[in-house]
Amino acid sequence: MVESEPAALDSVFRALGDATRRRMLQDLAAGERTVGDLAAPAAMSLAAASRHIQALGRAGLIHREVRGRTHWCRLAPGPLASAHRWLAFYEGFWTGRLDVLERLLREEEAMRNRTPKGDEG
Repeated sequence: MVESEPAALDSVFRALGDATRRRMLQDLAAGERTVGDLAAPAAMSLAAASRHIQALGRAGLIHREVRGRTHWCRLAPGPLASAHRWLAFYEGFWTGRLDVLERLLREEEAMRNRTPKGDEG
C-alpha cells in the first residue's frame, strides 16, 4: 500500500460515516446534481448541504463545478473503489469463517442423524 492511502481511506470512511452524505452519494450515482438538488430531500439549507459536499470533496468522492451561478456535483468513484478493496479483505475473512461454521454445523447434524433415538444422553 502507498503511504498516503491510510489517510485517504480515513477521509473516505469519515465522509461515509454520515447518513446525509451517503444519501447524497447515492443520488449522485444516478448522475450530476446541483447543490439544491442534493439539499432538497433532507430539507436542509444550501449552506448545510455545502458543508456536506465539502466533506465529500475533501475525501475525493465528488467533483464540484461552477457553471454560471449554479454549483454542479458529480460522483468520483475512485476513492469508493479503494474503500471497497479494503473491505473486500474482511469479506473474504468472514466468508472463510462462515464456511468453517457451516461445515461444523453439518458435521454436528450428521452426527445427530447417526445417533440412535434411544442413545441420546
